[in-house]
Amino acid sequence: MTDEILITGGAVVDGTGAPRRDGIDVLTRGDRIIAVGDDASASASADAVSIDATGRTVMPGLIDAHVHCTFDDVSSNDELFFHRDAPTAALVAGFNLQKLLLAGVTSAFDPDTLFEMGPAIRNAVDAGIVEGPRLAVGVQALLTSVGGTAGRLIPDQGQVGYARVVNTTDDMVMWTRRHIKAGADWIKIHATGRLPGKAGELPVWTEEELRVVCDTAHDLDTPVAAHCRDATSTLRAARAGVDLILHASFMDEAGLDAVVASGAALCPTFTFLANLADYGPAVGAGVGMTDLFRGEIDSTGQMIRRALDAGVPVLAGSESGFALTPYGHWHARELEVFVDAVGMSPLEAITCATANGAIAMRRPGQIGVVAVDADADLLVVDGDPTVDVTILGDRRNLDAVISRGRRVDLSRPWPARDPLPDERVASWSREVLTRERAGLDGPHSSGTT
Repeated sequence: MTDEILITGGAVVDGTGAPRRDGIDVLTRGDRIIAVGDDASASASADAVSIDATGRTVMPGLIDAHVHCTFDDVSSNDELFFHRDAPTAALVAGFNLQKLLLAGVTSAFDPDTLFEMGPAIRNAVDAGIVEGPRLAVGVQALLTSVGGTAGRLIPDQGQVGYARVVNTTDDMVMWTRRHIKAGADWIKIHATGRLPGKAGELPVWTEEELRVVCDTAHDLDTPVAAHCRDATSTLRAARAGVDLILHASFMDEAGLDAVVASGAALCPTFTFLANLADYGPAVGAGVGMTDLFRGEIDSTGQMIRRALDAGVPVLAGSESGFALTPYGHWHARELEVFVDAVGMSPLEAITCATANGAIAMRRPGQIGVVAVDADADLLVVDGDPTVDVTILGDRRNLDAVISRGRRVDLSRPWPARDPLPDERVASWSREVLTRERAGLDGPHSSGTT
């Protein structure tokens, strides 16, 4: 059977930001693009698989630069930390990864994984044991004892779920080295966290602590990503040498200057907030919080636009793995938010999710582009996403997904499974059952006469 695919007659969006070009043929052989343009048809073998892309767009597969493939669409930190075991989490991750491919995601960056299993899952995908996109992974997120978004659910020492607590600079050096030894492509730091009685997230790492991790990782040829949900943490992370800043919420002038000077990339990951703001009430979440979440997107979006104009690479990430951002459904939503809230053109947004996303994969120029010698990850899309980027969010518009030079079967039913025992948190009720709520006369009424 031939390992060549010839895509003919399509309009190519190459991922670099170059304008769309009509009538361009593309030839892949194995996991490599070997010709783009007039040479493609002439170079194809007689038994090459042919895809007619006339009237359609040929572009790189999407790169989701912020996913959590081991989380399994969880609804709470309690569910995430205390209702999962390692074997189940690994098996379910393998089940869910195929959904990314069916949604056109051919590469993904997962910065922190449950039970340190990121490298094992990545290797299983590379070996063909599990079907999924190319993965770049972290092991666990490094947290100080102050914690992260899970607050007091994080222990003062040790580990839980995706979190490894480090309390001293010696701990930071030791666990950075151990994660790299275990196969981490990136080191992840949770630079902000929630504290009781405090609004939003606050910095929970000093600049010196961040620098210790960055220096240790960089000495071992490993980049560092940091979750930064306030202005101070973004400033500190950029100054300390963090390579990829996730969220960069409320970034200010000083933070922007530091990011530009450092050469760091940004992955705002607005999708989770946008889904809460727009659709949260439909699933019983985010009621009354729309203005707050939209305010964060709008405030941060203005600075992301300025960063992009200053030459800072911006990446697209969905935060898939939570109940509000389930696998396979929202991977292209970030592009829509980039256009609406950041003021990007659709072509700029596509570049964020293709060529720029290759930074998170540690393979810039090799994936996320339609070019000779690039890896063979491609989409054939019904419509023109450079006019309307939202078409990438509808799987019905994907005529073909090519991953590692092989065509993904898009005709299969959407993956479905039954619940596993005790995998979800069961609530006794959504509200407190007071006597008044029960319709009785008052708190001391017996309900009898």
